[in-house]
Amino acid sequence: MFALIFILFVILILGIYISSLPQFGASPAFSRLHRIQLSPNYENGSFQNLTKTEVMNPESSWLELIKSYINPPKNRNADTIPNIKTDLKMLGDTAIQVIWFGHSSYLLKLNNTHVLVDPVFSGYASPFSFMVKSYPGANQYGVNDLPFIDAVLITHDHYDHLDYLTIQALQGKVKHFYVPLGVGAHLEHWGVDAGDITELDWWDSLSFEEVKLTCTPARHFSGRLFKRGNTLWASYVLQFHGKNIYIGGDSGYDKHFKQIAEYFGAMDISFLECGQYNKNWPSIHMSPEETVQAAVDLKSTFVVPVHNSKFTLALHSWNEPLLRVKAAANNMPVKLVTPLIGEVVQFELERENIVWWDQVN
Repeated sequence: MFALIFILFVILILGIYISSLPQFGASPAFSRLHRIQLSPNYENGSFQNLTKTEVMNPESSWLELIKSYINPPKNRNADTIPNIKTDLKMLGDTAIQVIWFGHSSYLLKLNNTHVLVDPVFSGYASPFSFMVKSYPGANQYGVNDLPFIDAVLITHDHYDHLDYLTIQALQGKVKHFYVPLGVGAHLEHWGVDAGDITELDWWDSLSFEEVKLTCTPARHFSGRLFKRGNTLWASYVLQFHGKNIYIGGDSGYDKHFKQIAEYFGAMDISFLECGQYNKNWPSIHMSPEETVQAAVDLKSTFVVPVHNSKFTLALHSWNEPLLRVKAAANNMPVKLVTPLIGEVVQFELERENIVWWDQVN
């Protein structure tokens, strides 16, 4: 009996210690929590998707999943990722430019406005540096490479989208942070001034510089430690000089893609997740074929498949998402844009169907 009590005591102390580590962030409280409780998307102590969504497939076999992680497929990790080193502080004045940093981090230059999405520059996508490390070649950029940022957009609070060390390094180099409901608690806990944070619910809109920003739905979940769903997950639409740009974040396939196109009209450019999918969690991430269908639903001219080529989070080979999305986009009414890490994509001089991964093992 004493041994059991001692073990439970150790577990309790360990849990308290882990939860106190800064990288886990903070739970929403006071005015942030009050606003969450008023949200139509919050019910029974958690944010909800538009469609009832299980994080894990109810028919999944945990034993088979564990076996799969113990014996993963070949080429699950990349040996090296090609990249281009670009001077981000000397970009030209082309109206819309995009620089992808791997996974879901990228910089948009819209005339003279710099928008940074889901920046993760620490070299890993987890609470601890020895877990989920970036591939060689995929972590060539850091905060010091960036120009002054007008707006940072965070889509949700998972470690591969919201990085403690990166947020710390960005302080003093960013005009404003735009985040879904509750996520501001993490940023404020890490030292960002509350006045520099705006939290948004789905369909909230505002303007900054030359951009109108609207927070839109996604089909996913949130949580950095024990509790899920206490902060919101989101996508965004940026309206800029008559162009619609969709920032997809993480999302399973659902009806919201069509709804967003019905509300805003056709998207000119869509950044959509394409990677980290698995049959055991089919509702919270898209297969590459669903990525293309989502782009069609959005009536998007260009689709940029992200959420790949930097971290291993699922069981597929590292380059499978890009090979499959290329095949799925063939003869479909969308143009696939897949730049190298660090390559400047100018959407007046856009390149499509770049297939560098075909030759990479």
